[in-house]
Amino acid sequence: MTETQEKAARGTKARLVTGPGILLVWLYGVMSVGAVSRSIYQIATEFDRAPLAYTLSAVAAVVYAFITYTLVRGGEKARRAALVCCAAELTGVLIVGTWTLIEPSAFPDATVWSDYGYGYLFIPVLLPLSGIWWLRRSRTATAA
Repeated sequence: MTETQEKAARGTKARLVTGPGILLVWLYGVMSVGAVSRSIYQIATEFDRAPLAYTLSAVAAVVYAFITYTLVRGGEKARRAALVCCAAELTGVLIVGTWTLIEPSAFPDATVWSDYGYGYLFIPVLLPLSGIWWLRRSRTATAA
């Protein structure tokens, strides 16, 4: 029995946490912790000051945590879910980033995605691009 057949027989899921996937999990994990802790604090102490910004930070935290989970979980279903979430994350970063530049008064306080993630070293805009690249590459690698 070949290694591939053995994995299929055991029901092993395609691993997404290999190579660049390890770095993605680490970065998404760090962003999850940062966004969750920031949004919880802001919502608990200053929500009336900038409810839109703090709600968007909480949404970003949920997206980061879900992508982290799907990358660790592995398998084709998780890969597809992570791919959809990375595309949604990129859309959110681009919309919120543009919105904060065009209408800064709408955001009296920054979100994770403000100014395309400037406060987070632009990681919020680079991370979904890297994630999409890796998830598409991992699909072709497992299909081969």
